[in-house]
Amino acid sequence: MVNYNPEEGITALGLMSGTSLDGLDLCLATFTLKNGKWSYNVACADAVTYPEELKKALATAQSMTALEYARLHSDYGIYLGQQVKAFMEKYGVQPQLVASHGHTIFHQPAIRLTSQIGSGAGIAAESGVPAVCDFRTTDVALHGQGAPLVPVGDRYLFGDFDYCLNLGGFSNISSEGPDRTRQAYDITAVNYVLNHYTRQTGEDYDKDGNHARRGKVNRTLLDALNNLPFYKQTGPKSLGREWVEGQVLPLIDSFGMTTDDILATYCEHIAVQTSYHVRLGSKVLVTGGGAFNKYLMERMTAVAKTVIFHIPDDLTVNFKEALIFAFLGVLYVSDIPSCLSSVTGSVHDNIGGAMYK
Repeated sequence: MVNYNPEEGITALGLMSGTSLDGLDLCLATFTLKNGKWSYNVACADAVTYPEELKKALATAQSMTALEYARLHSDYGIYLGQQVKAFMEKYGVQPQLVASHGHTIFHQPAIRLTSQIGSGAGIAAESGVPAVCDFRTTDVALHGQGAPLVPVGDRYLFGDFDYCLNLGGFSNISSEGPDRTRQAYDITAVNYVLNHYTRQTGEDYDKDGNHARRGKVNRTLLDALNNLPFYKQTGPKSLGREWVEGQVLPLIDSFGMTTDDILATYCEHIAVQTSYHVRLGSKVLVTGGGAFNKYLMERMTAVAKTVIFHIPDDLTVNFKEALIFAFLGVLYVSDIPSCLSSVTGSVHDNIGGAMYK
């Protein structure tokens, strides 16, 4: 039986798979709780590119039959467990637990539905390490959004910043509210949209935003994007693939623009939407793949005047979400809430996850 004592330090391996389908991020860190304050030390991290067959399966899982979906859930869990084992052998490490985000296929909290595939039993069986997964479903069952989950890590691990902004498949932001409750929500789609159109050029992503830089902003499309109903919603809110495919992509495609012009316009849209959620003069920690998009960061800085966007070291940029999912696993075994009702809108704070030994 593993003894989990946060005061002595708990070593966890976080697994993160985002909607952009870039691959699997793995981050091993030790978390320690001293005098009510958490600290962490990253031992090693790595990124694994998905095989094309698996990438295609994850991208089309929402339209699979029930049997195909169940099979992918099992196979993907086994794959994750194998990657954990390979990581352990490569770096000569032995985590006390694995914490897996899984891969989100369905996320419709309005009907109390969310699904992240990747069998925890498969992870534990293949790796030989206890696995915590399925972090969102309890919160959704409690009438919450089940997202975002990263803000609890922002509060305990990155509290020196006014805001923590992640530019991944979707952008999300978190900060402390005036009543000392954490506030967080999704802002808009980022790489999910940018990569969708960049792939039409034969490239996986727009390196440094070079395509966008060559494009011209279409002000009519920009206004239409900024007027999408989601942006008028208040309170806890989150985004998923369904919103992009149902509202964003059809709108963009209706304009018949070149790829470069689409990317320029959408980067401007991201910058405008971000500017609405950061105070003048604030300090913002920026992580996620979008932090490497030089053109996007230039536009965000230009639109949100006086705001300091701080991009940390590459390890933090690339692996912050995997790091925080490792932390969510630590919170689970420490019996500490990881889903904050002030963030998700659930009935009360709750401990998300399920463990397989």
